[in-house]
Amino acid sequence: MSENDAENPAPANRPEKGPEKGQVRQYTIAPDDNDIRLDRWFKRHLPQVGFATVARWARTGQIRVDGSRAKPDDRLVTGQVLRIPPGNPAKAKAPRKPAELTAEQRQQARAMVIQETNAAIVLNKPPGLATQGGSKTYSHVDGLLDAFVEGDGPRPRLVHRLDKDTSGVLLIARTPGSAAAFSKRFSGRSAKKVYWALVVGVPEQHVGEIDAPLAKQPGTGGEKMHVDMEGGQPAKTRYRVVERAGNKAAWLELEPLTGRTHQLRVHCAAMGHPIVGDGKYGGQQAFLTGSVSRKMHLHARRLIISQPGGGQLDVTAELPEHFATTMEQMGFDLSLSDAEPLREEAPPKTRAEKKQDAKQHAKQYRKARRGERRSRAVSKPAAKSRARAKGKPRGKPGGKR
Repeated sequence: MSENDAENPAPANRPEKGPEKGQVRQYTIAPDDNDIRLDRWFKRHLPQVGFATVARWARTGQIRVDGSRAKPDDRLVTGQVLRIPPGNPAKAKAPRKPAELTAEQRQQARAMVIQETNAAIVLNKPPGLATQGGSKTYSHVDGLLDAFVEGDGPRPRLVHRLDKDTSGVLLIARTPGSAAAFSKRFSGRSAKKVYWALVVGVPEQHVGEIDAPLAKQPGTGGEKMHVDMEGGQPAKTRYRVVERAGNKAAWLELEPLTGRTHQLRVHCAAMGHPIVGDGKYGGQQAFLTGSVSRKMHLHARRLIISQPGGGQLDVTAELPEHFATTMEQMGFDLSLSDAEPLREEAPPKTRAEKKQDAKQHAKQYRKARRGERRSRAVSKPAAKSRARAKGKPRGKPGGKR
């Protein structure tokens, strides 16, 4: 992000020395910030300017976009000129330093790369590697993303997730702008994902759709999901049986039409055909006898998604070793599936799904604001005690107390 005078507005993605006190600041909206909200633009580029200040500047007309007044929730467009009133805000936080990775970690990160574009890095995540860190999880994809930082550029970001034991296509956004654009495509269901799975037994209906709402299973601490027809979130999956190994197992194409936690695993188990190796939802039934691997046989085979700068990203990930070995043992012909999406267009969201999405958004917003309220509350007790000490005594003057 850079700043200049009124005659020479600058791109908003190369930081430079701030303006002198009293100088009007102007920025030209960069391509990576296209369609970002005005308040989010401040949070991304001028985090030292709080939301209350942005709202006040907007309310009093001190913020201008191409000469016109703007509101905090207005969305910016590439090339627009943003005018900010003069001021001398607090010094911004120092930029985050990339994590120090070992040569082995950098090699591990690079070995996963399938394809790279200006907006994305596409990985083939191996089974057993978590997407993000958590309790007692120290090795994960997110922890390796500093291997892709270029110079002073931004740190790549996760756009979606795969379960720890699920392998396959994982999309990483290079910049905050591309992350926002890709996230919209996933939430808007224009992104198409096709998984390969090996399940126990053979579904009676070879092509179908599973419509079974999902919710967190009580008593599992949110670690396990189950079908809840009354209180669950809408969840739909389309499937096709590609090939079968007698009545022992079947090779399926799975396309999630929604993105619930463990959706494919729960839906397959709900059909009575758990994914091979998924003991969490299939129990002992999920493990085949003989030399078949006990690892989970679920693989994100293909992803089709449009890119922020135009064009389409269409990526296929090769099977991990254990999955490929099982397919060979069962005599399956990999050429029988090109992982073509089972739908032509993204299905429109139902009214109930839109309402649920709105609830989730509100929940995330409240969670983010809760941290701010807690930090402000720390100083309130002392302030209140001082106010009571200086305040007037209760009751009427001279009266009984």
